[in-house]
Amino acid sequence: MHSENQILKRIARHCVEPTNGLFITLPEDDLSFQATFIRACEEAGISAEAIDPQQARIIEPAVNPALIGAVKVPDGTVDPFRLTAANMLDAKEHGAVILTAHEVTGLIREGATVCGVRVRNHLTGETQALHAPVVVNAAGIWGQHIAEYADLRIRMFPAKGSLLIMDHRINQHVINRCRKPSDADILVPGDTISLIGTTSLRIDYNEIDDNRVTAEEVDILLREGEKLAPVMAKTRILRAYSGVRPLVASDDDPSGRNVSRGIVLLDHAERDGLDGFITITGGKLMTYRLMAEWATDAVCRKLGNTRPCTTADLALPGSQEPAEVTLRKVISLPAPLRGSAVYRHGDRTPAWLSEGRLHRSLVCECEAVTAGEVQYAVENLNVNSLLDLRRRTRVGMGTCQGELCACRAAGLLQRFNVTTSAQSIEQLSTFLNERWKGVQPIAWGDALRESEFTRWVYQGLCGLEKEQKDAL
Repeated sequence: MHSENQILKRIARHCVEPTNGLFITLPEDDLSFQATFIRACEEAGISAEAIDPQQARIIEPAVNPALIGAVKVPDGTVDPFRLTAANMLDAKEHGAVILTAHEVTGLIREGATVCGVRVRNHLTGETQALHAPVVVNAAGIWGQHIAEYADLRIRMFPAKGSLLIMDHRINQHVINRCRKPSDADILVPGDTISLIGTTSLRIDYNEIDDNRVTAEEVDILLREGEKLAPVMAKTRILRAYSGVRPLVASDDDPSGRNVSRGIVLLDHAERDGLDGFITITGGKLMTYRLMAEWATDAVCRKLGNTRPCTTADLALPGSQEPAEVTLRKVISLPAPLRGSAVYRHGDRTPAWLSEGRLHRSLVCECEAVTAGEVQYAVENLNVNSLLDLRRRTRVGMGTCQGELCACRAAGLLQRFNVTTSAQSIEQLSTFLNERWKGVQPIAWGDALRESEFTRWVYQGLCGLEKEQKDAL
């Protein structure tokens, strides 16, 4: 894990922010656990230094002043959207074809060999068959479902985790509770916000696509989060969201009592007698590159390719030169836009800058996204909808949650020939509904007032008609 941490800091530096971190002990915690934690860090090769609580309060003013112990570690934060986009761009530049909004609806078999997949395009409804000598099942929690297309059994025990996002960045260091893992024991700064997480709740596999954040989970996150940083009690909560961890049970443990978050690589030729099919699952974001290396090495062995994997050494697009060098190349851009653009796209930023008025016009004030950045995302980052654009540029992820920028972004997608006028209106409605799903669990105070104002803007001022499926 620690070695992968260091690799990501090298190959994906524009996706990683080195913030350092604190593991704090509160009066209700066992202070002796601190020594256990430091010893475990040393065994893993991680620098861990016990510091005086007063020093912890100086370097991180947001930390709970009642702490009785603190350990400083070389922590950092990763932007998963940016990292995914960089890997996608790298794959495209090496010849890959990326199909977004496509669902795998079946596996193509010839006897005891998997030789392709059937997919359906959710945007057009079209279906097609894709053939390959080896198919890799890397569908995360949906991997069990994919395997069932081949009548195979991968026993997963889904664990739902919920988080809350603050409307601004309240801490500069990652703050953890120095105790055994529990609910709401980490407060992470990232981009313009901070987030508190996570909970952990086992759910039925049939519920993985309907994992809404409950009021009970919000209460837990707020109550425990305030213990890490008391300022949370006075901070507006921007939204809540959840995801599902793919915990995999070993074949000899059908009860799932000993599930692990480790990496699981299954060669179904060896395990099930089905050739041409590999599953990679488990793990976590920090180990994604290593998971890909394991899976790719397994594919190469089947294809007779002996070349070693190079992803641990080659920088991803956006991280091939230091940010300081890129910033000097875009010095003509206003400072706030320059900083945000390089923060998101690294050394690819100059590719979409121009002296034209359109390229420099602001689309999203909260996240400082320009029309030029939108066009770059459309042309290079597989943007087919407003939801795609949000993930690539952070449009609509700021304080107003799309209230002021969603309509502008929808107009630009039409202008850049991504959507028709009818599609842009439909996507605008979908975008606002998706934003509401995250706001609804914390809809009180300023968040509720902002949501009501958004409804007035789009239904009252812009004339966006309310459809039966609309949530807002």
